[in-house]
Amino acid sequence: MPRPTLIAALLLLGLTAARAHSEPSPAQEMAVAARAWLDSLALPQRQQAVYPLADAERENWHFVPRDRHGLPLKSMSPAQQQLARQLVAAGLSERGLLTTDAIIALEDVLFAMEGATRRDRGLYYFTVFGVPDDHGTWGWRLEGHHLSVNILIADGSRIAVTPMFFGSNPAEVRITHAQQGRRALAAEEDLGRSLVRSLDPEQLTVALIADHAPADIITGNDREAQLAHPTGLPFASMTPAQQEHLRALVAVYAGRLRPEIATAELQRIADRGWHQVHFAWAGSLTPRQPHYYRIHSPDFVIEYDNIQNDSNHIHTTWRNFTGDFGRDLLREHREHDHAAGK
Repeated sequence: MPRPTLIAALLLLGLTAARAHSEPSPAQEMAVAARAWLDSLALPQRQQAVYPLADAERENWHFVPRDRHGLPLKSMSPAQQQLARQLVAAGLSERGLLTTDAIIALEDVLFAMEGATRRDRGLYYFTVFGVPDDHGTWGWRLEGHHLSVNILIADGSRIAVTPMFFGSNPAEVRITHAQQGRRALAAEEDLGRSLVRSLDPEQLTVALIADHAPADIITGNDREAQLAHPTGLPFASMTPAQQEHLRALVAVYAGRLRPEIATAELQRIADRGWHQVHFAWAGSLTPRQPHYYRIHSPDFVIEYDNIQNDSNHIHTTWRNFTGDFGRDLLREHREHDHAAGK
């Protein structure tokens, strides 16, 4: 496995790769892609796909296999599916897009294992909230089993990206199948474990918050993530190499987003101070045994859990305590409009 320092350098290069100034911003690209997809839909499809921005459905998010609101892939033509994928590509990085593809493709593996009709890669739903305007406030969602991407654009420029859920079942495909050996979330698992195993006994005593991993991510699909004061090993109690390792692990989660957005998210953490961030672990340090970790500050939490299906079933989430669903941006937007007399 590459050293964390190398991983951090490679991620940093990817996250800070500048695009030409003549190219549209991420918010503009998403607006263009959303309009192109919506324009391709027939009226009944469009009625299924579009909700008002203020509709409560925007915060009705899930990551289990169940019926959802929006337009599923299986109800689109191949051309419409391609336009929907271009919307995702406008918000995610190449790696994020490929990881999304890998998570969706695992439905084929689950169908081979179970034969259940709910295991269907066509049951991933696209929804637009509001009107995708280059200078407006609107949002979009991609959601299905083990995947929930929620993006809000405020005033055509500011972007909120949480809650974001990526999961993988199986975490490693171990049956005889075309996807045998695939690990959709390998970096999330391997970097987390290598970080905790780098801790000395005194550090590990602080980082280890429980001998047994919780049954699932603690924040679940709550509309407002709530966790107590950050616990675990503080950033300041890590060696410089471990601090770099932790930054690299956070960059794996941020790096699902396109570089400009990911860089802004990482800068936001740096501006508030890495000293506020804690790393906590629960469960075993041994591969293929139940384990959990979280990266936690007063502003955000990243959770990873692998306990189900003989520890071959990963859930990961990234939550913002004040900014999930862009609540902080919407509040600022409303205050600005009120001050301007709009």
